Amino acid sequence: MRVPLSWLREYVDLPATATGRDVQAKLVSAGLEVETVEQLGAGLTGPLVVGKVLTIEELTEFKKPIRFCTVDVGDAGGTSQAEGSGGGTGEPQEIICGARNFAEGDKVVVALPGAVLPGDFRIAERKTYGKVSRGMICSGDELGMGDDGSGGIIVLPPEYEVGIDATELLELYDEVLDIAVTPDRGYCLSMRGVAREAATAYGLPLRDPALLDVPAPNSYGHTVKVADPMGCDRFTARTVVGLDPEARSPIWLRRRLQKAGMRPISLAVDITNYVMLELGQPLHAYDRTRIQGAIGVRRAEQGEKITTLDGVKRVLDAEDLVITDEGGPIGLAGVMGGAHTEIADSVTDPETGEVRGTTEVVIEAAHFDAVAIARTARRHKLSSEASRRFERGVDPQAAAAAAQRTVDLLVLLAGGTAEAGVTEILAPSAPRTVLMRADHPDRVAGVAYGRETVVRRLQEVGCDVYGQDELTVTVPSWRPDLAHPNDLAEEVIRLEGYENLPSTLPQPPSGRGLTARQRLHRRVGRALAGAGYVEAPNYPFVAEQVFDQLALEADDPNRRVVKLVNPLSDEEPAMRTTLLPGLLGALRRNNGRGSHDLALFETGLVFHPAAEAGTAVVLPVDRRPTDEEIARLNAPLPEQPRHAAVVLAGAREQAGWWGKGRPADWADAVEAARTVAREAGAELIVRQGQYGPWHPGRCAELAVVVDGEERTVGYAGELHPRVVKALHLPDRTCAMELDLDTVERASSGALRAPRISTFPVATQDVALVVGRDVPAADVEAALRDGAGELLESVRLFDVFTGEQIGEGRKSLAYALRFRAADRTLTVEEASAARDTAVALAAERTGAVLRGA
Repeated sequence: MRVPLSWLREYVDLPATATGRDVQAKLVSAGLEVETVEQLGAGLTGPLVVGKVLTIEELTEFKKPIRFCTVDVGDAGGTSQAEGSGGGTGEPQEIICGARNFAEGDKVVVALPGAVLPGDFRIAERKTYGKVSRGMICSGDELGMGDDGSGGIIVLPPEYEVGIDATELLELYDEVLDIAVTPDRGYCLSMRGVAREAATAYGLPLRDPALLDVPAPNSYGHTVKVADPMGCDRFTARTVVGLDPEARSPIWLRRRLQKAGMRPISLAVDITNYVMLELGQPLHAYDRTRIQGAIGVRRAEQGEKITTLDGVKRVLDAEDLVITDEGGPIGLAGVMGGAHTEIADSVTDPETGEVRGTTEVVIEAAHFDAVAIARTARRHKLSSEASRRFERGVDPQAAAAAAQRTVDLLVLLAGGTAEAGVTEILAPSAPRTVLMRADHPDRVAGVAYGRETVVRRLQEVGCDVYGQDELTVTVPSWRPDLAHPNDLAEEVIRLEGYENLPSTLPQPPSGRGLTARQRLHRRVGRALAGAGYVEAPNYPFVAEQVFDQLALEADDPNRRVVKLVNPLSDEEPAMRTTLLPGLLGALRRNNGRGSHDLALFETGLVFHPAAEAGTAVVLPVDRRPTDEEIARLNAPLPEQPRHAAVVLAGAREQAGWWGKGRPADWADAVEAARTVAREAGAELIVRQGQYGPWHPGRCAELAVVVDGEERTVGYAGELHPRVVKALHLPDRTCAMELDLDTVERASSGALRAPRISTFPVATQDVALVVGRDVPAADVEAALRDGAGELLESVRLFDVFTGEQIGEGRKSLAYALRFRAADRTLTVEEASAARDTAVALAAERTGAVLRGA
């Protein structure tokens, strides 16, 4: 919300010396986010005057249209003018100009020699296009006014006197506060709301622009039928006739709209926008001659169509709230009007000279359900100034005043006549009240404010307060966010000043630190980073279509998602159940930007729906919640296990003088899983598997033993080619994901540092021939079990297939390291342990010593 300081002073008598920075500091202290204070007119100096175009000579000998003009600038003109003096002889100025949107007799804004325009653009007498130009005819952009809708030179109304100062006329000097209005302070999307905060911050009275004399409703107004009182609980309609179609918005109105960040369009539209900025109530003006019968408010029929003011034909949803007449929808309620009933620009008939345009309007000032408007705006990707206000909460009591203010301006500026009919549809409602103990803000803030201060601050907000120790607070209509005692406490605290709250450092008991889960999370991150992976955190939101791209079965548990009621993006409304979509998306983006050798990892939460849905409870703040209250609070929450995942593509080892390098493959993904398991102190079981996005022949199932039961914790390997194609990934992309919480539960206990023995190692190599379908992990497990306690490590260092081995067979070569803790092993002891290991491998897997 852009708030011009000059406009704000109309409602609050701010100190004459108060600058925009001073007001910013006061509003920030009151809890508003004032991002910047823009200095309008900075770097602009005169002379800048109103001039009248006397003659225009078209210079046709140049490539682009050039006009040589003589302009009457009053006493400021004259060839003898000294640069920067501001004086003159009163003679017309000769000026070169390339714009074509003005004619002889028009009043324009002229910068005379000596003037400096924004951007340090200095105006001086100079020779150009064979003529001497003594000044410049200015456009709005050149004066820092922004887009005024004309697209060229500023053409002023004819009533302004030649030679007067244009800086005052155009209000070029001002300060504008840019406020980032948070969702709970929708009332500050208006001058009225910001003025209320400024008045409270300075301790000054407020001149409320909504305090107008409004005629009582009667039966003579335009007929309105509200079929959905839940979606529209208030609808005010007023009619103004006899509008002058040639009437234009006065300069003061256009300038206020420009300073507030809006583009002037036409008088009727500008007035509705102005009143919206002033009171916070969105309005819409319909051309009455285009309305067929009564105006209605209802939900749209599925598939119904409307063309909105932006020229887009939209297909409506059954949840959309629409404004209708007898011909169908004429507007998306609270979002945007329809093109069929828009205010028509004035057009002059070339034959008769008659000016045609809208002369009769019906003003709509209604109050719509915030949730319905927000969903409609997002559904149609159509955020407007009106929808921004409705979805944050609009004062329903301001509708009648806003309609009256609009009528008054139309009568004043467009020469219209207000009809006596006043239509007002009201749904039954009662003031909202909140019960709160008088000392509740004290208990929340830890500061003794006292009842008197609490009551005074709540009254400044606009509340009516009754009672002594137990307060009954009637909430003002413009504050829909005040619904609980804590909301009222927050108002007291912010107005008393957050900076006045004492700073008290918490004193945790000694001996506390990171939990075991947090320590594992950090160790896993460091280990993967040390293995060459780059951490790539992602948003936890996904689209459900991604599960089809990952080739998950229809009944896969990962397809059961938690959906957000108010997602950041309608395209990703669900919480992730796997880390892969985000990681693979990051890999795809980086690969598309030229980084082809990638190894990314992420550790984070995934979300699974709770077994039983429930309703969250509001916990007390004056005591510690009971275990039962905490259990009820946690019951509806989704399960949130922590996962670890990696994705790889391109080269895992770069080529160089040291060798050829090699591409990343499924074994690297499996090794990443082993790295994570080692950090957790868990024994990882790796076997061939098949699941969703992984290639069925290059997929490893990962499991651990928890409480004596083997549990699958994830998968690793190369992704299926169909998944790679669907997600536009590099060929042979590999991935791994496992449940880190379950791996932690399989931990053998505290991690032990590696022990360095003083006795030598005995190494024995064995090559075993097994069937090609026998997993190497099964052979390794048999060797470990058979070798006994003397075995220190076993490592697979070669896999061989060929005619020498036989069809359907493979040779696995292992290096076995034996060591005793208390002595040097003899050759006989090492050989005996090796033979026992080979024997058990033969028994379990049918392995045969190669060459035997």
